[in-house]
Amino acid sequence: MRAARIVIIAGDLVEQQVDAIVNAANTDLLLGGGVAGAIRRRGGPTIQRECDAHGRVKLGEAAITGAGELAARHVIHAASMQLGGITTADSLRASMDHAFRLAREHGVRTIAAPAVGTGIAGFPMDECARVMADCVDRALASGWEPEEIRFVLFGDEARRVFEETFRDHKK
Repeated sequence: MRAARIVIIAGDLVEQQVDAIVNAANTDLLLGGGVAGAIRRRGGPTIQRECDAHGRVKLGEAAITGAGELAARHVIHAASMQLGGITTADSLRASMDHAFRLAREHGVRTIAAPAVGTGIAGFPMDECARVMADCVDRALASGWEPEEIRFVLFGDEARRVFEETFRDHKK
């Protein structure tokens, strides 16, 4: 078993050339603002149509669709909040665990994820990084063997928080 490469960068999620990107989704799978809005604008209308066809998911679940015109092949929609709601540690943990399980089931070898829930859902960046690190550990322990898990963050401060958290997490 080869260890997955963990990459943490400040950048634009929708430009990532990976098998799948993670969307910070709501339970209605409505691509409104924030990360979801960027995915909708760059990926085109087919992603929202696939979300509509899938239908609602429960809080803490995830769904997978095609990626429309994005460079990625899939979008995995991690529903860590209800529409207009907030993200909690429990909903983030459950939705990312499900997202990584879907990645494993669909043969995703490279994945890019944002700091889910830290935008309009108001979740603290440092706690998000800790939850994400734990989710990565569980996903890898369950047998998922991706080549790369890339965290694509908005700005250098978010990148720094994730870098410190992942470095401390390995100790």
